[in-house]
Amino acid sequence: MEKTDILSMNKEELTAYIVSLGEPKFRAAQIWGWLLKGADFSEMKNLPAALRTKLAENAFVATAKIVRKLVSKDGTIKYLYEMHDGEKIESVLMRYKHGNTICISTEAGCPMGCAFCASTLKGLSRRLLPSEMLSQIISTQKDTGERVDGIVLMGIGEPLDNYDNVLKFLRLVGSPDGLNIGYRHISLSTCGLVDRIGKLAEENLAITLSISLHAADDETRSSLMPVNKKWNIEQLLTACRAYFEKTGRRISFEYTLVRGKNDTVKDANKLADVLYKYCSGMPLHVNLIPVNNVVERGFLPSEKSGIEAFASTLEGRRITATVRRTLGSDIDASCGQLRAEHGI
Repeated sequence: MEKTDILSMNKEELTAYIVSLGEPKFRAAQIWGWLLKGADFSEMKNLPAALRTKLAENAFVATAKIVRKLVSKDGTIKYLYEMHDGEKIESVLMRYKHGNTICISTEAGCPMGCAFCASTLKGLSRRLLPSEMLSQIISTQKDTGERVDGIVLMGIGEPLDNYDNVLKFLRLVGSPDGLNIGYRHISLSTCGLVDRIGKLAEENLAITLSISLHAADDETRSSLMPVNKKWNIEQLLTACRAYFEKTGRRISFEYTLVRGKNDTVKDANKLADVLYKYCSGMPLHVNLIPVNNVVERGFLPSEKSGIEAFASTLEGRRITATVRRTLGSDIDASCGQLRAEHGI
């Protein structure tokens, strides 16, 4: 018998499920409170033993079990989590002055094949359930004893490839009855699934959309990101404009700097040109990311002087440019590296 995934339920759905088991409604509130603490059925001590047995026989809690934990000297924590079926994923907790932000995985592996990313080395294993995304946050809070204030869907996987489960997760995590993390503190990163960007615009969620652009011309972008062969830069940026016009929400453009590939002043000017061509009138922000040293990929990050020149060129073109602060570099905190070390 296939068991029911109760952590993927909202409070109303859980109540209906508990009633369907022949239990009173108030039991759902008790169970809900335990779930948000990361408890399994055996720990729910205020429930009758018979109910705990019934739940264990009919349902499961998609807990994230810590397999490995690495703590950086800057306070960043990287987790390798094991899911209920043995699948392994990664999460990274980043500490800032304004609070804690967690970068979570939305898939086990990734089907997108970006040339610079460790997450794609062995392709997609499977998509994560809403509960499995939620459990990364719950388990991290339980382990650290600290609240997570913000979420970045930028870990292993392409969030919009797992659209329905990601949307259910967002509804759960933003619920006042749940973890109550405001949508304005949530950022979703996509490599550019144009059809899903349009769909997301209709969801009326005040999240921040981040676009992994990484190049200003189709030839370079296609060599780095196979998705560009399906939806090119013109189609992607046109979708971004439509998203902004629909939602009024600023879009952040991510640009990974790869030495000798896309990191010259000429490349910076090409980027400014293409953004103004398709996104004029929008607030333009580019987040520059020195590429991670992934042994299997062979790409090198740009020199510091080159990064500064690239950022300065964009600023000179009236485009806000920030260089992502490197956190957890001593623990290989970039996506997919810890999972790859375990042969997954």
